[in-house]
Amino acid sequence: MLQKIIGAVPDNTIPELIKLNCNLKNLVHAGKFSDALNLFQQIRSLRRLKPDHYTLSTALTACANCREIRVGAQLHALCVKSGLQSFSHVANTLLSLYAKSRDLVSVKRVFDEITKPDVYSQTTLLSACTKLGEVGYACQVFDEMPQGNVAVWNAMITGCAENGHEGIAFEFFRRMRIVDVKADNYTFASILSLYSFEQFDFGRYVHCLVLKTGFLRKVSVVNSLITMYFNCVSVGDAYGVFEEVGREVGDEITYNAVIAGFVNMEREKEALLMFKDMRTVGLNPTELTFVSVMRACFLSEIASQIHGQAIKMRFGDLTSVNNAAISMYSNCGEIDAACLVFRRLEEKDKVSWNAIIASYAQENFSKNAISAYLQMQRNGIEPDEFTIGSLLATLELVEVVEMIQAIAIKRALIFRVEVANALLTAFSRNDEIEKAHELFCYMQSRNLISWNAMISGFLLNGMPAQGLQQFSQLLELGLKPNHYTLSLVLSICSSISDLLHGKEVHAYLLKFGYFFHTLLGNALIALYSKCGALNWSLRVFHSMEEKDTVSWNSVISAYALHGEGKEAIRWFEAMPCSSAVKPDKATFTAVLSACSHSGLVADGIRIFNLMVRGYGIEPEMHQFSCIVDLLGRAGFLDVAERLIKDSDTNIDPSVWWTLLSSCAAHGHLQLGNIIAKFLLETGQDDPSLYVLLSNLHANAGKWEEAANFRELMKKYSVVKQPGSSWIAS
Repeated sequence: MLQKIIGAVPDNTIPELIKLNCNLKNLVHAGKFSDALNLFQQIRSLRRLKPDHYTLSTALTACANCREIRVGAQLHALCVKSGLQSFSHVANTLLSLYAKSRDLVSVKRVFDEITKPDVYSQTTLLSACTKLGEVGYACQVFDEMPQGNVAVWNAMITGCAENGHEGIAFEFFRRMRIVDVKADNYTFASILSLYSFEQFDFGRYVHCLVLKTGFLRKVSVVNSLITMYFNCVSVGDAYGVFEEVGREVGDEITYNAVIAGFVNMEREKEALLMFKDMRTVGLNPTELTFVSVMRACFLSEIASQIHGQAIKMRFGDLTSVNNAAISMYSNCGEIDAACLVFRRLEEKDKVSWNAIIASYAQENFSKNAISAYLQMQRNGIEPDEFTIGSLLATLELVEVVEMIQAIAIKRALIFRVEVANALLTAFSRNDEIEKAHELFCYMQSRNLISWNAMISGFLLNGMPAQGLQQFSQLLELGLKPNHYTLSLVLSICSSISDLLHGKEVHAYLLKFGYFFHTLLGNALIALYSKCGALNWSLRVFHSMEEKDTVSWNSVISAYALHGEGKEAIRWFEAMPCSSAVKPDKATFTAVLSACSHSGLVADGIRIFNLMVRGYGIEPEMHQFSCIVDLLGRAGFLDVAERLIKDSDTNIDPSVWWTLLSSCAAHGHLQLGNIIAKFLLETGQDDPSLYVLLSNLHANAGKWEEAANFRELMKKYSVVKQPGSSWIAS
């Protein structure tokens, strides 16, 4: 063999060719593929030198990496002409060239010409076949190969795993265990990446195999284990692997896996802490790190710091990072910053346009969103399902929704379930529930989001019975609701005080393990309170593992609804001591409402002052309405009027309505007439106004004036809405 190599070139040129081959190899290793091909052409132009098999294999590697297929084909012809194709590494680089160019016919032809294919040849062929959809052919070739080498098994498992053939990958892993071929770290890394929630138990089994075979300290296996557990919604196990070995052997990819996992699980705080930890241990963030951590940021001061770090580390020009920055600033409510990043971005792709359209939609800037869409079209970028979904999220006119629907039909996007779901929501939001239901019935494929959109639509449009019927159909089809589905159904039950169906949903939560969701616990508290079962509201609260501000607000509101003002205050005062949550505006609205309905004037004024001075919360309409109602019910009408007039806030007419109701109840003619005149002048011509004026004069003993107002109501066809009750006999 040595004589064959030396005989390929004249003796006196061997040192020079070796030197040039080294230079060629260095250029390829440095990623300078064009320079490598230029050097190869210079070598060929020197008549005293004749390229050998090393020269050709290195040049072919350069062609494969820079996708120079035409030059690669010329080099292939040169290999055949010079008889150098028989060298295994030359044949293997030819295989790699055609595999990367997706030319499966040439891959097969080159492989068939190899007299004694080695493991690299076999794995290249198998990888190319699985990648290009020839899985059946790959399986056939695999069965004809010697199967003692783990590399060929890895080629099949990895190829199938990465190209949508998970079932075949699992089958090869099972066969591998049966024939007693020892898996290595590449095997475990590939197979672990496939597991999702449904295969959680088998994922744990593979984890045990990893421990048994001693591959847990391989960083690729650690990364795959972390990803697998996050995919299986097992955050504790994922972080446990990181704590056990990830901190010690992990790399940037390890931290990226943990950060992305936390973000996908909506645990943004932990994701940001992991990013900080990554910087502390001296690892440099990658492009993917910044893209993930930007998804976790919802505070503008932190957002600018993260963006600044990305720019400082020379990621500021990358389109993917800028796209993430646009979404990040939008999530922080910094729409101007999002627009600035978008304007400065030189290379805008479809994701960039979708990000800015979604940003406008999030701020309800429908005109800006449509304008951006039109500009996107002018730039020659076609919309996709995310574009249409973002546009529909902001539209408030059904005519425009129908126009977007026509665009989706024209571009065949209507068959994408994401687009159909967005249309369902848009029609429901615009009081077109019939059109939404018609579209739902015609959808060829539906997912859980489709069902949730319809249930939500029925709830939004005051059709609770249809919403419950839709939920029953979902269960009959064997679909599994998620926590959002169940929260919608609980809201429907609460809206009609349907205790029976509410308890059935509660039982379903307990049976299938949904009860750990704080959202569902809060919905149950509200349901039982609305249905008069205050004791059950408290039982649910005490059984919840994690309680947030809404949980406390729900209990305080429950006591307010049941006229238990003192208990509502007691829970309000216990709130900061019993948990890490702080009262918010909704908390003060609930406790002030409780004070109002129980006549606790002194407590109400004290709590109102605590809100302003103790917590620095500026009162809004809800809080003003509660305190005005409290003072008005107690007869302190002049104090309530002075409070409204002295306020720096623009007072909503609803607050004046509240005070007018109190005036009517107490027969305070002078103030009541002034407020009524003001409301009429501001266009608040409502039937209730005449009813209140009639009651005002009646309670003041002015029966003739009260009768006159009743006659005015008849004259102008003002009809008082009749009372109704959900209580059945």
